[in-house]
Amino acid sequence: MHVQNILSSKGDSAVITVKPDDAISDVAQVMAERRIGGVIVSRNGDDIVGILSERDIVRSLALRGAVCLQEKAQDMMTRNPTCCRREDTSDAVLQRMTDGRFRHMPVVEDQTLVGIVTIGDVVKARLQELAMEKDALEGMVKGW
Repeated sequence: MHVQNILSSKGDSAVITVKPDDAISDVAQVMAERRIGGVIVSRNGDDIVGILSERDIVRSLALRGAVCLQEKAQDMMTRNPTCCRREDTSDAVLQRMTDGRFRHMPVVEDQTLVGIVTIGDVVKARLQELAMEKDALEGMVKGW
């Protein structure tokens, strides 16, 4: 399965972005309200300055306390995040996420943000593929 299929199956294609100057407390509020684990940091909604996850915020809280909530997204984000393209396969994306130990990957086309996939999205797609393969093999064995 390709990333484009995963994006299509997600339905809502809107990518939640925050600005580099947004306070971490505001970013955390956005994540909580949207029930998401990561956001793209972007100046205009199309470019990718970085990515910020709930893990980043929790680590900073543990190390430095609540003072980190007043910092800006650009202070805590991961710069130059690993990205994928619509034509990449789910297996390739899953491998990069596993190797890099991250759960969110921006999807770009011509250096413009077009979506985001999570490890949950990719695993779900892969499980659907495996279920279809299983059904096809059972059908062949049973002569359907």
